[in-house]
Amino acid sequence: MNDWIIWQLADSAFPSGGFAHSGGLEAAWRAGHVSDEPALERQLKTMLHQCAYATAPLSLWAYREPDRWAEADGLCDLVLNHPISNRASRAQGRGLLASAAEIYPSAGISELRQGIMDRRAPGHFAPAFGAICRQLEIKIDRVAALFLFINLRGGVSAAVRLGIVGPLVAQSIQFRLTQVAEQLALAAAKIEPDDVAQTAPVADLLQACHDRLYSRLFQS
Repeated sequence: MNDWIIWQLADSAFPSGGFAHSGGLEAAWRAGHVSDEPALERQLKTMLHQCAYATAPLSLWAYREPDRWAEADGLCDLVLNHPISNRASRAQGRGLLASAAEIYPSAGISELRQGIMDRRAPGHFAPAFGAICRQLEIKIDRVAALFLFINLRGGVSAAVRLGIVGPLVAQSIQFRLTQVAEQLALAAAKIEPDDVAQTAPVADLLQACHDRLYSRLFQS
């Protein structure tokens, strides 16, 4: 049963709202930082590292210690300290919770969503994802890998829709990054909440410029 739920969460058809966001790729492309296939692969690899060291550990924290979910959510709010990434994470987290509460017959997920609404908590994507995976009884050794896969899949999809590369090239890049993503998932599992950090300052700065783009395909 767990494998079927994993495939459903990883499916691009799952309505979590993630495909409205490029994770900073659109701003990087428009700035000329990503102009061809090698540059795209480097950017996606950078995004994976950022995810593994900054937010994936918070997803695992929310999974391991559900009673401290609010702390994980608060720390995520501090880690994502510029408005663009912070806003995107909140939108994706709340979108994920809303969809999961409707799709899965889980009182725990519904209570989590209601608690966020009552407290007006940020509801960031990473801790929400970890908490939902716990409620759905997905094994913890797959949570970080699934989290990184969803982020990589989103970046690959954004690259195709922006016209940076075609779908076949994009899928080739995703395949080449599979081993890197798996290694980063293992690394993320060993990172304590106090050790989370942003690892890609240039990518972070580029993403912060997203709202200044004259025209935009994505929300972030």
